[in-house]
Order: sequence, then structure tokens, then C-alpha cells
Amino acid sequence: MQMNIDLQGLRVVVTGGTSGLGLALVRKLIEKGACVAFVARTASNVERIAAETGAHGIVADLGKKEHIYPIAMQVTASLSGVDILINNASSLGPVPLALLADTECEQLEAALAVNLLGAFRLTKALFGALAASAREGRGALVTNISSDAAVNAYPGWGAYGASKAALAHLTAIWDEEAKVDGIRFLALDPGDMDTPLHALALPDADPSTLKAPELAAAEIIEKMIGALPVRANLLAGEQA
Repeated sequence: MQMNIDLQGLRVVVTGGTSGLGLALVRKLIEKGACVAFVARTASNVERIAAETGAHGIVADLGKKEHIYPIAMQVTASLSGVDILINNASSLGPVPLALLADTECEQLEAALAVNLLGAFRLTKALFGALAASAREGRGALVTNISSDAAVNAYPGWGAYGASKAALAHLTAIWDEEAKVDGIRFLALDPGDMDTPLHALALPDADPSTLKAPELAAAEIIEKMIGALPVRANLLAGEQA
């Protein structure tokens, strides 16, 4: 995979940026020259990753409505705009995983609050900034991290799978509606990864059978750059 492209000046927001895929994305984007702001709930982890990478860390919970606009204000202030939003933060719902008949309503609500409503609210709060980026010719893209659980009916994954299926369809609709604003929407499935979230869901899984988050991050960045017309020529040049 070619990853020598220069992302200098690209302004990117990553949710769930202190572990797993989110952390791998923050590190890779910073390495390639992007300006990055990331969001996570635990202050100590946010401070550590911000110090390590130089990215702007924001302590907030995507599942709480009242946190959304403060996130948006901090993002736009720290980055002076937004070119790419990556809605990566995820909640499994019940842990250990449970059949739907054994899932409490509050557990389903928790998965929907982060995986669907959190992504929707933050996208809506940053929509104006993304549209401005598109008008300036920088390109604008929202990437929603999906899962094969959004299309395959895995027993025990009901809350997570239903929320991701809703997110994938929301993405498709918004991609149609936002064409007039010049904003692209992608739903990307990174595959089964060796992450804390996966270990929480399937503690007995063999890590050697899972994809490294760093590889998944590189694949996602390549797909995102390919979806931004003003950057796609850079990717094409690297692959020539």
C-alpha cells in the first residue's frame, strides 16, 4: 500500500481517538502532515495522546447531546475549519454481548446514542464548516466507521449491529442530500481488528487472526483521499 502522500494542512476530526482504530488514525494523519483534533471521554488519555502526537485533544462524550456543540466550537477554533470528519467512536451496548431478548432498553439506547445519534449530531453541528470547506475548494468529507455487523445478523450483536446498520443508511441518504453542498459521505467497514473494543466483545478471540488497527487506518485514509477530488490526484501520483 502506498502511503507516501502528503496531507499537509488537511483539517481532520476523529472521534474515539485514544484507542484502537481512532488512535491509529490520529497517529497516521499527524504523521502525514494533517492538522488533527480528536475527541474521547477520559481526560488522562486525551492529555497523553495530545502530548504524544501534537493533535488537539477534546474531552467529551459523544453520547451526550449537551457535549456536541462545545465539541464543534473547540474543533473549529483549534483547526480554523474542518475538511474531514471521521465518526469513529463506538459503543457495543451490552457487555458481555447479549441476545436481543436479554438486552435492556437502556443498553440499546446507549449504543444508539453514540453510534448513531452522536455521529448525526456532530455531523449536523459541523455541517456549516464542512460546506464552507467545500466552497473554498478544499473538499469536504464525512466518514462514518461501519461494520460487517451492519449487514450480517450475528447473534449477540443486536444493539451494535442495528446501530451500525442505521448509521450506514443515514450515510447513504446524507451523501445524496449533501451533493448540492459539495460534501461527500462514506461508510467504511475496517474489518475485524485487534482493538480494545473487539477484545471487550470477544475476549477469547485470537489476536493473530485480526487486522492491525494501523493497517486499517492506512486503508481508510487512502479511501478518504480518493473521495476528495482536490486530493485524489496526490493518491493517483503515488500509485502511478
